[in-house]
Amino acid sequence: MSLDGQHVVILGGTSGIGYAVAAATSALGAKVTVVSSRRDNVDRAVGRLPAGTTGVVADLNDANRIRSVFADLGALDHLVYTAGEPLLLSPIADVDLDAARKFFELRYFSVLAAVQAAAPGLRADGSITLTTGTAGPRPVPGSAVTSSVCGAVEALTRALAVELAPIRVNAVMPGVVRSPLWNFPDDLRDQFYSNTAAATPLRRIAEVGDIAAAFVFFLTQPHATAGILPLDGGAVLA
Repeated sequence: MSLDGQHVVILGGTSGIGYAVAAATSALGAKVTVVSSRRDNVDRAVGRLPAGTTGVVADLNDANRIRSVFADLGALDHLVYTAGEPLLLSPIADVDLDAARKFFELRYFSVLAAVQAAAPGLRADGSITLTTGTAGPRPVPGSAVTSSVCGAVEALTRALAVELAPIRVNAVMPGVVRSPLWNFPDDLRDQFYSNTAAATPLRRIAEVGDIAAAFVFFLTQPHATAGILPLDGGAVLA
């Protein structure tokens, strides 16, 4: 696999899965641009990644700013969207509707804005890879909002694959991953990881590098489009 000389733009590429994708694609020769809302995160990521990596500070909830970013970037080969805040988990009776709308804003409407802005500059043999989650096909009590977003992103992936062809559009569907997304106290987070691992056939929690490999697959596989790739260690079978 090689991405030599190809331009990969990663929204949410400064931490967690997004940073792992940036590191993996850089190692394959890509020119990487990471985009995030905080200057310190962007500077830290660019400082750790190979020379030639660039970073852009942008509020991904601001469609005008997203359009400006992609207008400045010009032609690109691959768009990766991994941005997201901690999951919104709440019994339906207690769901804060304003919080639910905000959750959709970054994880769905900002995706739409990014694709809309990036598509004109994407080369015809390029790709878009989005991020969903196993809460879509395997909801649990309290996951109504999160599961809804996951389902929306899956449907969007298939629709965009039809509309934007020959640009390839796919999505990676992680289960529980050891990452900053799980914003629990340390003892509760460790117990959560342990319990989750014990309930899966592989008896382990995914690391961000495991998930980054799936993004690399979609970027380098020329015959993959409309794919939704689950990486949950078999949890969906438990």
